[in-house]
Amino acid sequence: MTANDQQAEIGVIGGSGFYSFFEGAPRHRVETPFGAPSDEIAIADLGGRRVAFVARHGAHHQFAPHRVNYRANLWALRSLGVRQVLSPCAVGSLRPELGPGSLVVPDQVVDRTSGRAHTVYDEPGPVVHVSFAHPYCERGRAAVLSAVREDGRLSATDGGTLVVVGGPRFSSAAESRMHQAQGWSIVGMTAMPEAALARELAMCFTTVALVTDHDAGIDGVPAVNHADVLTVFAQHMQTLKDVLRSAVATLPPHEPDESATCPCRRVLDGLKLPFELP
Repeated sequence: MTANDQQAEIGVIGGSGFYSFFEGAPRHRVETPFGAPSDEIAIADLGGRRVAFVARHGAHHQFAPHRVNYRANLWALRSLGVRQVLSPCAVGSLRPELGPGSLVVPDQVVDRTSGRAHTVYDEPGPVVHVSFAHPYCERGRAAVLSAVREDGRLSATDGGTLVVVGGPRFSSAAESRMHQAQGWSIVGMTAMPEAALARELAMCFTTVALVTDHDAGIDGVPAVNHADVLTVFAQHMQTLKDVLRSAVATLPPHEPDESATCPCRRVLDGLKLPFELP
């Protein structure tokens, strides 16, 4: 096995259903300063690009959203060379018009989680403040939206705010109505601190959110349950995989760290870091 076999330029963080992308591909055990990632990382060619995949919740979906080692997952991907990350996830809708089977590519996020490790710069030393006003990569978002529209099987919403709750329980009806009243679009449990950690590591990050249900407070819809979420996600898994395959192929070419042009990659410019990044 050569060093190039253990390198990738694009990362995908998703559910175990995405492992079919990488059947027979070598899987790598990666150690990080934050412990082990959720699972071994599979690396293979996809859409003409070198792609690394990590199962967010583990191969057997054993890690609940508040137990995922987000820091290790992102650090491991970066250590393998990844600088662009696509992050598919299941979400609930806060808008009546966004029904199950809709795809949302959010441009904003609100973090309502607690108790999670939210930064890689956690030890005493130089304090690192990164810009997070625009949490998602515009180049990545454009690639995903283009892939969805070209595929044509899912309706795509360009933009919207994803509110992230701690889980693993679903929202109460009152919480859902509060989120809806804020004007937010969708609700999930895993998008933070993923997006913030990717920014701290100067990686491009794009969330691809598949709506599986209407949240509890949306008038006229029954309360969400886990079985229904899994059913809807499974129904659209193949389409979502096809969209991601197309998006991977159309993401911008890999750029070295020293000459990268995307603002996501330049976020650490001028900052003193307490340690060297992989």
